[in-house]
Amino acid sequence: MATRNPGTEPVAGSRHSGRSGISGDRFGVASLMTTLGFIGAGHIGGQLARLAVEHGYNVVISNSRGPETLIDLVDELGDHARAGTADEAARDGDVVVVAVPLRAIGAVPVEPLAGKTVVDANNYYWQRDGRIAELDNESTTTSELLEAHLPKSHVVKAFNHIIAAELTTDGRPPGTSGRRALVVAGDDAEAKARVAKVIDRFGFDPVDIGPLAEGWRIQRDTPGYVQRRTADELRADVAAARRYRDR
Repeated sequence: MATRNPGTEPVAGSRHSGRSGISGDRFGVASLMTTLGFIGAGHIGGQLARLAVEHGYNVVISNSRGPETLIDLVDELGDHARAGTADEAARDGDVVVVAVPLRAIGAVPVEPLAGKTVVDANNYYWQRDGRIAELDNESTTTSELLEAHLPKSHVVKAFNHIIAAELTTDGRPPGTSGRRALVVAGDDAEAKARVAKVIDRFGFDPVDIGPLAEGWRIQRDTPGYVQRRTADELRADVAAARRYRDR
């Protein structure tokens, strides 16, 4: 299978789609979440911030270079966006998305994220991240590495298997035939439901693939990775996934 890195694809078609998300709550989660924090404002983080503002969230965006480097993105996003430090994004976000290269997760602030839902949008590319023995021998996953770094947070795997540009072009209203699906994996049911609600509101069908350890089923080189799939098709791809050692 040809491998594409959704976090490094050029962003095209990044203007807002204008499609509305859900009104009301279909996932049993109280509608109290108003702010999404972003640690990492590259292709995936930036596109998710665009979707968040489009669908009524406030956003706090951070990167490793400082808030002053995010002026253009904040100007584009408008009044519901502001730049901050990683600590500020972690502190102020009701849900916080970590979209940094895997080698940088050690710099993700720990205490401000205690008790919070944290989305892991990372993928392992050894060419970029360097060799990580636990991932090479498949004894853990990227999300479990982040969870080990954030032991008091509720980590959910999501948004790692879609090309960045497609986040703002492929969303559709609930019930649309052929609506694209995206996975959630995690060990906390409420945290998964919270992220599933965001996915649905952004225009995609959420597919729960189980605990966090199952996130490998949608990593690079698996059948569903960066493919447009409906919910049923994505479930089939996830079930068909095989570890590298079993191929």
